[in-house]
Amino acid sequence: MELSVLNIKGQDTGRKVVLDDALFGIEPNDHAIYLDVRLYLANQRQGTAKAKTRSEISGSTRKLGRQKGGGGARRGDINSPVLVGGGRVFGPQPRDYSFKLNKKLRRLARKSALSYKAQENAIVVVEDFTFEAPKTKQYIEVLNNLKVADKKTLLVLQGIDKAVYLSARNLERADVVAASALNTYKVLDADVLVLTESALAAVNESLNK
Repeated sequence: MELSVLNIKGQDTGRKVVLDDALFGIEPNDHAIYLDVRLYLANQRQGTAKAKTRSEISGSTRKLGRQKGGGGARRGDINSPVLVGGGRVFGPQPRDYSFKLNKKLRRLARKSALSYKAQENAIVVVEDFTFEAPKTKQYIEVLNNLKVADKKTLLVLQGIDKAVYLSARNLERADVVAASALNTYKVLDADVLVLTESALAAVNESLNK
């Protein structure tokens, strides 16, 4: 697949880039995508939810009533889960939600996501650029020039450019990421994938290992 390289004014530079079929032209593997997205979302969870059990509640351990004959449920002390203010049965405990996926499977998932974007003609290649200072207005102008301002965009740079990143930070439907941090979830979450020339080369090098 061949794409024209645009500048930040939306004009054709006359250069062409060829998207590697090994990355952008494979048969997408939906299960690999599912696992990689699940891993990404699991890693976003803090896992710090905690509820006290009856052994952790502050209160007397004196048995409140007789074992039988009261007509209600059997209960012991005031920390019983049966009572209001008592401990919680099987409550959440701090835990780690992350799990392991093989590198080859994660690489396949990213290739599958990129292939979906190529099939949808949702990839734009621009020449490398930078801003002298963070300016959201200037970033919006670039999106307008590329005719993607009305869509959710993911701009992939070779490395994080602080000025460009800060320019896009306040925009709800715009995200900026370094090529080394590109992941399946972010690719699929965007309507349009905008790649700089150097970022495309970095993605090719990373995923063709």
